[in-house]
Amino acid sequence: MAKTNYSYEKRQRELEKKKKADEKARRKAELKSSGQEEGSEGAEGGDADEAGAEPADPAPKE
Repeated sequence: MAKTNYSYEKRQRELEKKKKADEKARRKAELKSSGQEEGSEGAEGGDADEAGAEPADPAPKE
């Protein structure tokens, strides 16, 4: 009976992971270049402004 070539199987899994990661990076770059991701960044910036306003409120009370 033939012996299983584990190193070949591992290499195939690694290649598949790399292929998926490259595809994901390509899609992400596509979204960024088309401007769709900018809208979500603006929402995150709004949260940061709210968080920044909270520490400023207690300071005048002192």
